[in-house]
Amino acid sequence: MIRQKSFSNNAPTLYLVATPIGNLEDMTFRAVNILKSVDIIYCEDTRVSGKLLNHFEISKPLKTYHDFNKEVKSTDILKRLSNNENVALISDAGYPLISDPGYYVIREAINEGFNVVSIPGANALLSGLVVSGIAPHPFTFIGFLDHKEGKRKKQLLELIDHKETLVFYESPHRISKTVTNMYEVFGERDLVIARELTKKFEEILRGTTKSLKDIVDLKGEMVIIVEGKQEVEYNPVISILEEVNLLIEEGMSSKDAIKEVAKKRGVPKNDVYQEYHN
Repeated sequence: MIRQKSFSNNAPTLYLVATPIGNLEDMTFRAVNILKSVDIIYCEDTRVSGKLLNHFEISKPLKTYHDFNKEVKSTDILKRLSNNENVALISDAGYPLISDPGYYVIREAINEGFNVVSIPGANALLSGLVVSGIAPHPFTFIGFLDHKEGKRKKQLLELIDHKETLVFYESPHRISKTVTNMYEVFGERDLVIARELTKKFEEILRGTTKSLKDIVDLKGEMVIIVEGKQEVEYNPVISILEEVNLLIEEGMSSKDAIKEVAKKRGVPKNDVYQEYHN
């Protein structure tokens, strides 16, 4: 067991700091103070994060950490922590690790005994989910689907029986194709597209997979919220005995037919057994 008492030990700390997803006023006081206190900050793009730091008058060394250099930079981060430095990791927008790199270095930092501390803040998936009008819990966050249609459909097929709300990220040039694929795989379900969240042109489009599948001319990064598979109430007009006999006529054994009818009707198997044998 690894037990981390984040604020009652002297171990160096890797801070995961959430940044605004659009509106700079969503930056928390705590996030600003942490970024001013650490020894160095790692980010996806120094040009993007440099503007953020300048806005809040944060003067700290800024280095890149992204998918293409994460192995090398993870080693750098661990060396700095070993030298008793505190490090912050930020994304271009939102929470580090949510569809962004960072898992590898965090796992290694934990294994080395360093503190890993989250500094919460803006997050696109939660912001989109709570305004969608679709059941917010339980939900599953998927992130970006594959950019190739064949693989994308396969991923959706694997999710077809999930009863929880599904949350995705998508880019403007694929939004119509992705929603169309959702309609082809899921059928018609409630669906919401939340785009440009917290920004001046924030827009929430509420509809269904069918009504939104041909949507075009949308800009900005998007969150897609799709309702999960709904339970269909089973109300057969035939009797239990008739249904069991029908399944037997179709080639099912009496044992399996009894089990199937009990499952579909939501009744004890013994009740169906007694009905059939009496």
